Amino acid sequence: MNLSELFGKETNLVTVPAGEALFRAGDPPGGVMYVLMHGSVEILVGDTVVETAGPGALLGEMGLIDPAKRSATAVVRSECRFVRIDMKRFHVLIQHTPEFATHVMTVIVKRLRSMDAAVLAAITSGL
Repeated sequence: MNLSELFGKETNLVTVPAGEALFRAGDPPGGVMYVLMHGSVEILVGDTVVETAGPGALLGEMGLIDPAKRSATAVVRSECRFVRIDMKRFHVLIQHTPEFATHVMTVIVKRLRSMDAAVLAAITSGL
């Protein structure tokens, strides 16, 4: 699913300058996630960059679904514009575009599998 196309006509974007954090590990989730429309963001767990996100990426999706504190930090590398999605909008989106829910789940699964591989690599290397 191409989120840049789905949200391409969005006019109410959140702009964050380079060097700023969209959110930080330990922050309350705020019940929102973001779709990155323009720019580049690094996702860090601790001091380790686990992903570099570009346009069309979902960020903070766990914070929309789970009330636990943010588990990662998202640092803006070039000025970014985001679509902000709260729970009410999420429900409207999945009612009108059911494949959006599947896309969110796919993103979560891919990130979980990536972290599983990183943990396994750390275990097998003796860390």
